Amino acid sequence: MTTVGEFMTTRLVTMDADDTIATAARQMRDSAIGDVVVTSGDDVVGIVTDRDITVRGVADERIPATTRLKEITSRDVITVSQHDDVVAAADLMRTYAVRRLPVTEEGRLIGLISMGDLAVEREPQSVLADISTDDPNN
Repeated sequence: MTTVGEFMTTRLVTMDADDTIATAARQMRDSAIGDVVVTSGDDVVGIVTDRDITVRGVADERIPATTRLKEITSRDVITVSQHDDVVAAADLMRTYAVRRLPVTEEGRLIGLISMGDLAVEREPQSVLADISTDDPNN
């Protein structure tokens, strides 16, 4: 069995649920990433992507400087363990139509696994793997 821990990313950017979407957008820009894990205390409450900011924030005419991440974060976060099978993780992504899953141990965030991570390892010649390993276009 191949485990989530073998493919997960441990270099995470987390932000508090009360941070603004403008702050998250700047963090994503400065870190050359497309998502941040949203927390409340030690609890993972969601993931916000650059697309979430666009669709749930800007398109809904929310004010980026005052809109909190918790206002645009999807509820009911699905998490996995580093010991879970990657095929099961991929099935969860498919079932819940998500591209990323936080990896937790005893309720503590330790990583993130994405469809891109799986593609790079499982299908390195695929278009998704190629995009996932390419440098970001600024």
